[in-house]
Amino acid sequence: MSHISANDLKTKGVAAIEAALSGGSEAIVSVRGKDRFVVMEMAQYHYLRECELDAALAESRADMAAGRFVAESATAHLAHLDKPA
Repeated sequence: MSHISANDLKTKGVAAIEAALSGGSEAIVSVRGKDRFVVMEMAQYHYLRECELDAALAESRADMAAGRFVAESATAHLAHLDKPA
């Protein structure tokens, strides 16, 4: 994974990001020598979001299959949420 310093980003702008991403799908931006951010192409971001949603769907399906759910009306659900813990 490539690295970009905040100073390079400040002086070179998007060109620094493009250069860093030319060798991979993600690049780390460091600020004062510490890794702080990750930049990536939008296609990579959308892929990761899709993976995240697929994992959530699989978890929900597993909960349903194991009976870990409550069937109730929207009104009952909201009342349940409003109760103090």
